[in-house]
Amino acid sequence: MAAACGTAAVLAPCLAGGSFAAAAPSSPDVAGGAGAVITVTTAEVGAPGNRAVGVVPFTDAVYRSCADAPSGARGCLMVGGVAKPYQIGEYEVTVDQWVAFLNTADPTGSDPHGLYDDTESSSAWPKYGQINFSAGARPGRHYSVAFPEWADKPYGFATFLRAARFVNSLYNGRVISKSTSQSGDFRYVSYRVQLSPRTETGMYDMADPKAVRAHNTGFVVPSQDEWIKAAYYDPRGGGTYDYWKYPTNPGVFGDGDATAPHSTVLNPLTGHVTNGSTQPLASYHADGQPAPSWCPGEVSRADCATVNPLGLDPIAYAALYQGSLSTVGQARSTSPWGTFDQGGNAVEWTDTITPPPLGSSSVRVWRRLHGGISNASAYQMWPSAVGLQPQDNVFFSHTYPWLGMRIGVVGDLTPCSP
Repeated sequence: MAAACGTAAVLAPCLAGGSFAAAAPSSPDVAGGAGAVITVTTAEVGAPGNRAVGVVPFTDAVYRSCADAPSGARGCLMVGGVAKPYQIGEYEVTVDQWVAFLNTADPTGSDPHGLYDDTESSSAWPKYGQINFSAGARPGRHYSVAFPEWADKPYGFATFLRAARFVNSLYNGRVISKSTSQSGDFRYVSYRVQLSPRTETGMYDMADPKAVRAHNTGFVVPSQDEWIKAAYYDPRGGGTYDYWKYPTNPGVFGDGDATAPHSTVLNPLTGHVTNGSTQPLASYHADGQPAPSWCPGEVSRADCATVNPLGLDPIAYAALYQGSLSTVGQARSTSPWGTFDQGGNAVEWTDTITPPPLGSSSVRVWRRLHGGISNASAYQMWPSAVGLQPQDNVFFSHTYPWLGMRIGVVGDLTPCSP
């Protein structure tokens, strides 16, 4: 049933693509019961059954197997092997797409599932605030992109629970159209989807703290292996054991940051990348260089440098919060499968559950994240940077404006017929 009509075939009648041609991404027709329409473009990832490699967390190496890792190395993981073809987002989920979801999932502005925090507003956090909330707005319009410059930046305040609810909205929505394209060796699929307000079930059962995928076909949060394969595995045999050191270029394992990509330079008022011709390139904080940074031109420079929701004095604030998120795709460097920004910009959630850090005990559910951020050094972009966080770390999402997500697709997802 899912393959015949997207993933929501039995939930709602099929609708022709033309029925939603005028729907704006951030303007759901709440009165008519229709959610916002967004476009999600994915890169196809093939070579099913590829080899995995061993990584020791945050070390500058990959191994044929964990048996080849140095004796005494702790926590070696085999990563990157995926049995079946799948798709992964060409770009990170943008602020514009997230606002469309917010207005669909929370048309009354009551936010029963904790999808928004005041720290995300431009008044509370002028430099990093992406989304504003208006209690007096009409239904389906409570949330808005803080300034136009934010629309094409990655959403930066995600928890895994928020990412899973976004996926559920896609899963329960209507796939209006599907189109394919090719750029060089890379193949892409674009889905036009009407979002659903149903967020608590779908691909993930949000009543289960350890929610895993409930279906074999549909939108997903990528797993750790899916994310790593898309970022580093080279089907043409480049890198070491077919794996790149960075999602932007093969690099050389063992050389520290000598073969790291160049760091982006951003327009200080818009966040657009100004040195895109310098390749390979990623939005991260290279040693000895300023972090890529910007602040909306509508905000005073004094507010950009001082106003923050954490009560930090200007000196501490400047030291801790340097890097900014850049416009998706403008770094131009691609992974071996044609994705953008898997290195740097925002760190991204996966749906892979992992034990808590070594030596600790926790009743919370921990999941893996990957990708580095615009405020961190090059080592955060290595395949061994297998970070982890509680899936519901509210404090982290309040204070860390570089938490993003990327959408995946598994199975044969097809649109409704007209």
